[in-house]
Amino acid sequence: MEKVVILGSGCAGLTAALYSARACLDPLVLEGNVPGGQIVVSGEVENYPGFPDGLGGSDLIELFKRQAGRFGARFESKIADEVVKKDGHFEVRSGDKTIETQVVIVATGAEARRLGVPGEDRFYGRGVSGCATCDGFFFRGMEVVVVGGGNTAIDDALFLCRFAGKITIVHRRDYLRAAPIQVEKARAEPKIEWKIPYVVEEILGEDSVSGVRLANRQTGETEEIACRGIFVAIGHDPAVKAVADLVEIDEGGFVVTDPGSTRTLTPGLFACGDVCDPVYKQAVVAAGTGCMAAMDARHYLEELE
Repeated sequence: MEKVVILGSGCAGLTAALYSARACLDPLVLEGNVPGGQIVVSGEVENYPGFPDGLGGSDLIELFKRQAGRFGARFESKIADEVVKKDGHFEVRSGDKTIETQVVIVATGAEARRLGVPGEDRFYGRGVSGCATCDGFFFRGMEVVVVGGGNTAIDDALFLCRFAGKITIVHRRDYLRAAPIQVEKARAEPKIEWKIPYVVEEILGEDSVSGVRLANRQTGETEEIACRGIFVAIGHDPAVKAVADLVEIDEGGFVVTDPGSTRTLTPGLFACGDVCDPVYKQAVVAAGTGCMAAMDARHYLEELE
């Protein structure tokens, strides 16, 4: 019987592992299908505290993992297919293996939705981004595209006005879902141009992004516009499948936790990081909630004893 099993190995999961290990809970981390989470595709992370010169996302994760391992955290390259509660404990099922544990910490993250067009995979993390807050700084004075019509897309476009020389918002519908006050701000911003209703057909470039091919959804006409960066802001998909029967899920698909804690609907099951964060989606925030989850888990186990 394990004391703590952590699902996921991004910033949240590895911080939970670190704090659990230092509390002598001997945590087992199931690394998931993308070890390290979304941040590993970031070529350079410049906004994580303590690293003034920046470092690669995979390098940051490796430091997290080494630190957690130093205190005894264990790691397995497994994916949690299903978690069930049985006789007061949990069974984590992964392939043909079942792991019994007193506590589960869900840190499975959320993946930015992709456009699914030619060139996207090739340039993801190298011109194509799902996080303007993370990567906007790299596009000072450049032309960029923001894809989407919701609050995230408009907020991203306004944020990018601090850095980019020109921002083109591409949206597939002829109306915007974003809050009217944010749309007003964007329409008043001279750096922002609009392509509505258009879709991205292809991301263009040789060694780096040089532009996009767009198609008008009403006329079918296509055109190419130059840009150096593309920010995809069409939502995130939280990875909740394994625990869907044990948690409350909000309308966006994120796990609901008790205010001010990482507790979920099921006692002994805690959630942290992007899987329960529809707002911030930042590495440092994920790490903070990973710490919270480990501390909540420790208090839960102490009460059991």
